[in-house]
Amino acid sequence: MIKLSKDNNENISSETGSVVLEKEPEVKEPPSYQVVLINDDFTPMEFVVFVLQTVFGHNHQRSTEIMMTVHTKGRGVCGIFSKEIAEMMSYEVNTMAKDHGHPLLSEIEPLTD
Repeated sequence: MIKLSKDNNENISSETGSVVLEKEPEVKEPPSYQVVLINDDFTPMEFVVFVLQTVFGHNHQRSTEIMMTVHTKGRGVCGIFSKEIAEMMSYEVNTMAKDHGHPLLSEIEPLTD
């Protein structure tokens, strides 16, 4: 017969008199994902800045910096989030671009350590 002690996480066996300590479960942080904008030759820079401000909440200066990274390097990270949030934000960027007639695309990538 095993009883659970209320004072701490110990199992006490009345038959053998032994004590078994339960190990605390390991809690891992969920993996992070980055939302990446992909450069194209048609989407106006002003629209990219608008998207970065609207969807990601960046100020004008930070939005311009990210837009220039996308423009010069072909891609740029907009933010790092949980998978579900990253998917939602990427979808919002892609939908907003499509609704405004621009080919701007975003995607999500797992963040590697």
